Amino acid sequence: MATNTDVNSLIRSQGEVIRTLKSSGAPQSQIDSEIEKLQLLKKQHDKEDKSNFSLKCAKGSRDFDPPQMALREQLFNVITSCFKRHGAVTIDTPVFELKETLTGKYGEDSKLIYDLQDQGGELLSLRYDLTVPFARYVAMNRIKQIKRYHIAKVYRRDNPSIQKGRYREFYQCDFDIAGQYDAMIPDAECIRVVVEILRELNLSEFVVKVNHRLLLDAIFSISGVSEDNFRTVCSSVDKLDKMPWAGVKNELVNEKHVSELVADKIGTFVNLSGDKSLLAQLSADPLLSANQNAQLALRELQLLQVYCEKLLIGQFVSFDMSLARGLDYYTGVIYEAVFAGGHKFEVGSVAAGGRYDGLVGMFDPKNRAVPCVGVSIGVERLFSIMEQKMKGDKVRTTETEVLVMSGEEGFLEDRLSCVAKLWEANIKAEVFYKKHSKLLSQIQFCEKEMVPIGIIIGTDEKKNNGVKIRNIAGREDKFVTHEDLIPELKALLSNKKCS
Repeated sequence: MATNTDVNSLIRSQGEVIRTLKSSGAPQSQIDSEIEKLQLLKKQHDKEDKSNFSLKCAKGSRDFDPPQMALREQLFNVITSCFKRHGAVTIDTPVFELKETLTGKYGEDSKLIYDLQDQGGELLSLRYDLTVPFARYVAMNRIKQIKRYHIAKVYRRDNPSIQKGRYREFYQCDFDIAGQYDAMIPDAECIRVVVEILRELNLSEFVVKVNHRLLLDAIFSISGVSEDNFRTVCSSVDKLDKMPWAGVKNELVNEKHVSELVADKIGTFVNLSGDKSLLAQLSADPLLSANQNAQLALRELQLLQVYCEKLLIGQFVSFDMSLARGLDYYTGVIYEAVFAGGHKFEVGSVAAGGRYDGLVGMFDPKNRAVPCVGVSIGVERLFSIMEQKMKGDKVRTTETEVLVMSGEEGFLEDRLSCVAKLWEANIKAEVFYKKHSKLLSQIQFCEKEMVPIGIIIGTDEKKNNGVKIRNIAGREDKFVTHEDLIPELKALLSNKKCS
């Protein structure tokens, strides 16, 4: 049997035959015969094309059905309401940026950027995160102060894992504070935002791991790492949440050519974690106390701990020297939230961020810096956990409050008039799209879709200039006049929301 490639070759050859016959003035009957052969070949091609086509989502992406979207909407509402509670405004930026805008901002992760084909002279890439576009936005508009949130899709050529909530197309939910403020106050608020969201979602116990880029740099320096290798060593240390120290040390020694002695010195520090007593221990270290970067970092971390305690979140903070955050643009405090040990859903960090004081200046012609700090909520990972926890549970996919019903024929127009009246009153209502349906079918629809109230219109109700309001759960009916319908419904719905 001919392959699709063979058929394409035959189609090209047959086309050439027809063109030759036409140019040589061959009889029309002969040309028609060859055209018929060409049409048969094209049909064969189309048939094979369809049989080879696999209808699926692209790797690293997925569809979401109505129950999943209802769950995602709950998650987005929790996150958005927290951002608004803290006074953030929202912005939007293009899904693609000039390639040079994104280049050199992500360290070793730059290889994960999706580049687009040349579109009329501009080299473009899909955005990798929302932070770099935000910095570009701040610099381009010469903004000196802004507290903003941004919820949008980003794209990474990563190795996807649907089970762990890792995709190539996914949402990020970012909260950032840009501007010159007193040290560690905005940083503490960002950690507070993380705590509020995770506490409200109530998925598991969690901890917010905190470190400081300057402290890491100091550790690398006193361990014997040259300054131009800080970032590459940092990217290896960043893997300590995914592999043991032995694996990280092996990468440092064998792949990044760090000496074993230097690697061991790094290991004595990056394996440390604990509460504020760790900061006192590090401050007393003679090597760190002689390093200016270390002393500045430790002072800032101590101040951050004080502010976190005043913001009633000190108990959630753990200082962890293994936390590195591999992105190049971080300059100060860094943090990430993880579920506490023994959590059955292995998804890694569920929120992460830090201070990036130099990023805006990279885009400003005069290198004017705008200090920034922010956090990104790992919405896809959180959703993955919510989805697994609620497996088998019934999720309400609509917000319909009332179904306008009738079990008798000839009441379609009455139902339409009634549902229009409810919509005018801003009541969420539906009506069946059939002239006549059995009343039982309509009640069963309410039970299945968790619609709490039905309005029944029939001969008796119409004669008495009213309708019956049915409590679906309790199967109780109450007659009300058309005049009293809206106030009665609003009172009933208000009581249901309160109960």
